[in-house]
Amino acid sequence: MSILPTCRKCIMLSSGKQTFLRRVYRLFCADNPQTGPSYNTPGKMAVWQIHQYGDSEELVKSTLARIPVIMNPTDVLIEVHAASINPVDVKMRKGHGAAVFNLLRKTESGWLNRESEFPLTLGRDFSGVVVETGKLVKSFKTGDEVWGALSPWTQGTHAQYVVAPKSAISKKPSTLNHTESASLPYVAATTWAAVCTRVGFNEKTTQGKKVFISGGSGGLGSFAIQFLKSWGAEVVTSCSTDAVAMVTSLGADHVIDYQKQDVLHELKIARDYDLIFDTLGTGLREHRQDILKENGRYVCLVTPLLKSSDVPTMLTDFLSESVQALRRGDFNYYNDLAFFRPNGKALDKVAYLVDQGEIRPVIDQVVSFDEVPAAYDKVANGHARGKTDKRQK
Repeated sequence: MSILPTCRKCIMLSSGKQTFLRRVYRLFCADNPQTGPSYNTPGKMAVWQIHQYGDSEELVKSTLARIPVIMNPTDVLIEVHAASINPVDVKMRKGHGAAVFNLLRKTESGWLNRESEFPLTLGRDFSGVVVETGKLVKSFKTGDEVWGALSPWTQGTHAQYVVAPKSAISKKPSTLNHTESASLPYVAATTWAAVCTRVGFNEKTTQGKKVFISGGSGGLGSFAIQFLKSWGAEVVTSCSTDAVAMVTSLGADHVIDYQKQDVLHELKIARDYDLIFDTLGTGLREHRQDILKENGRYVCLVTPLLKSSDVPTMLTDFLSESVQALRRGDFNYYNDLAFFRPNGKALDKVAYLVDQGEIRPVIDQVVSFDEVPAAYDKVANGHARGKTDKRQK
């Protein structure tokens, strides 16, 4: 077992010993261990953290958080210039997925890790500049402008600095600034996990496919419309009346206004869809046989496994959902679920599409670092038109 991941956070040691070990690890892992903010400065940064789950009042700004250091030779230290607030951040603030994420955090870190669940920094995607690279990182160098999205069981991006595995990042699109870039990595990686990894679509097989995307005006939907259109799909989506013009401008071929039309009825009339991409968990699963073509696919981003904040409840929910699925004869229930996965290679392809003008960011609001709690409340209220971004610099 490697000593690097298992001793990544030696919080049981004295401050002096922690500093000593961090510097020793950096000698072996960091490409330039004698430079970088984590070595030559007091090592403090501003960050938004929670110390328990709850509402926005649990978000606390600290200027005394330790700047993370490279403990793995394939990691990269990045100065965050902008990050976004996603609905998943709001849910995680309330304990969404805590049971699963805590298990994954312990599994990834090793049995010697004594890192506690809190304080927890939220935020998944970001855009910024490389400060330092691990010894095995050859594809990035100091000064590179990058974007990425981090696993939900790692410390997040609502901070001045983050450490990211090289596999989770990519060179950001040259045609976008950092604020624009930060709006895309999480929704791009999530869409890729659902449509490409789970369903099997790619740039060669998507041409002419008919796809329904629920929630076309949100951050995920607004990206998915453009992404699938760039690969030649016929895209149908749903949204409220005041968002019809926006999703049409993104390339949607047909828009179902759920305030004026019955979405299920409209979908059943056609009954010729190759894919239902359910970003909201709208209940279309039970009706998919009346909507999809033969061999058509349904994929959903909403899973009961992430609703629970403790292991017993998670297991209870899992068994309950499994029994209900068996009673319905829905033997592919869990095969129809997709989850966000960090994916730097996917971001490479998305960056190309952005620079070609095929995809543009849709940003509902930009806030300063000090306005993060208000931004969480805005996202929690729903009905966003694209993404909410936090500008760091």
